[in-house]
Amino acid sequence: MEIPFFNIDQINLLPDEPGVYKFYNAERKIIYVGKAKNIKKRVSSYFNKLNGVNRKTRKMVGEIKTIEFAIVNSELDALLLENSLIKSNQPRYNILLKDDKTYPYICVSNERFPQIYPTRTVNHAKGQYFGPYASVKAMHNVLDLIRSLYTIRTCRYLLSEDNVKQQKYKVCLEFHIGNCKGPCASLQEEGEYNRDIEQAIHIIKGNLGLIKNHFKEAMNRYAGLMEFEKAQLYKEKLQLVDKFQARSLVVNQNIADADVFTIVSDEKKAFVNYLKVKDGAIILTQTVEVKKKLDETDEDILTLIILEFKERYQHEFKDIIANKGLAVTEHELPYTIPKIGDKKKLVDLSVKNALYYKKERYSQQELNRQKEVRVLIKLKDDLQLKHLPNHIECFDNSNIQGSFPVAAMVCFKNGKPAKKEYRKYNIKTVEGPDDFASMREVTFRRYKRLLEEGAALPNLIVIDGGKGQLSSACAALKELDLYQKIPIIGIAKRLEEIYFPEDPYPLHIEKKSESLMLLQTIRDEAHRFAITFHRNKRSKASFTTQLEEIEGIGKKTADKLLQHFKSVKKIREATIEELVAIVGQDKARIVKEVI
Repeated sequence: MEIPFFNIDQINLLPDEPGVYKFYNAERKIIYVGKAKNIKKRVSSYFNKLNGVNRKTRKMVGEIKTIEFAIVNSELDALLLENSLIKSNQPRYNILLKDDKTYPYICVSNERFPQIYPTRTVNHAKGQYFGPYASVKAMHNVLDLIRSLYTIRTCRYLLSEDNVKQQKYKVCLEFHIGNCKGPCASLQEEGEYNRDIEQAIHIIKGNLGLIKNHFKEAMNRYAGLMEFEKAQLYKEKLQLVDKFQARSLVVNQNIADADVFTIVSDEKKAFVNYLKVKDGAIILTQTVEVKKKLDETDEDILTLIILEFKERYQHEFKDIIANKGLAVTEHELPYTIPKIGDKKKLVDLSVKNALYYKKERYSQQELNRQKEVRVLIKLKDDLQLKHLPNHIECFDNSNIQGSFPVAAMVCFKNGKPAKKEYRKYNIKTVEGPDDFASMREVTFRRYKRLLEEGAALPNLIVIDGGKGQLSSACAALKELDLYQKIPIIGIAKRLEEIYFPEDPYPLHIEKKSESLMLLQTIRDEAHRFAITFHRNKRSKASFTTQLEEIEGIGKKTADKLLQHFKSVKKIREATIEELVAIVGQDKARIVKEVI
């Protein structure tokens, strides 16, 4: 699930459900991964409580450009998924914001009666290390399970044979409350203790199946011997392991490696969610939106997305789990549609993410429409227009001291650029640096053509310039009998003043007003479009002039070469055969010799 950033209304669309969230910077790099019991509340807190937070957090918030999230079924699943994503992506701020310390490990010491404890310092001479754990809580969950199943000592005594024989130590409170069997006082054999350590290492490694089998065998053995108290003890331990494993949808040892693809759709769009499972953990989540084509089925779309992801990630999908079948293709895509069990739970989780993405996208589109209407209503009120300015056209000129004069028109519909409606103009009737006459020419040409074609006229015309440019555009409208039939304004760059025809006093709209920001956006886009056209024309003329200076090459030949090769550099790099194909053998030889 992804939302572009930053708009507080968009944050309000985040779910009130457990899951993980990822912050991206402008380069689309993950800078932070977090988990939350309530995604909306947690993400909102980054922007509502900036006072009192540390400098690193403020810096991180300033870099956020995009947010992605994935929904899970519980807070524990969110914790485990966060752990997997941090390990696989190593986000910058997940490291910097951990008290400037390294990730923690679990150490099994190599001493007599080994200890099991967490540490951030790795020294392989002291023992065997497991980790690192990106989540301290996840590490402590493992340690708590081990301590609830086995009586592993927590003291730091040096239990050498001599020290124990000399009765150097006495049992502590841990022995009296049943958490330790007293190896320090020769009350537990070393062999029995080491067997518990071996079992604990299996838990740390995630080999819970071996542990469960061991507890089942012990439970059945003691039950057969009529030692029901001991059988009950192992039954309780087995239940603890089951509870810890909890059939997590995020980490599941029954599903080693798999790729989950699910699709939900309506008449116009389809939404495909992908979960990549590696070694029992989800390491990648992604949802994509696809526009449906005529007669395109969900099976067709799902197959195309899988093939695209296969190429994107350079990954062979050996075990695909889906909620629908795949279309017949020349590629072998083995897949299953589970009905029950752990795989079905993964499919349900994937569908849940796809459905929420669908809901969020439509909600966001509706929010955008409401915002567009709100801004246009504000602009209508500020400019005192009769109609909502759904169709706005803006003009700008560009030249250098009268040379290479051009103009451009950009069109905005419903507050958004309608780039297919953009137009470029070469100034035909004006000589020298005369912005006023140029503006009159292009305005006249634009609306004369619209009248001839019977096309829709704009609700508002914006002129990039002050009173002079505005008056020239008004003169063109008068000539076409459109004056006062289409609202027209001028916007001056210096003080962002809005000028109306025949009004000597400009209008000043509040600097932070959404309506002024829209006008500025339209004006800046017209300026960008015009100056880009001007630069391209000037560059082309420069290339043409350079070619025309070659004896035997005229303007027509220079234009032909430039139109094909686009630049003098590419003409220089072209082979003689390529040049001959464009301008013939004689001229090709001349160009090749000179350039």
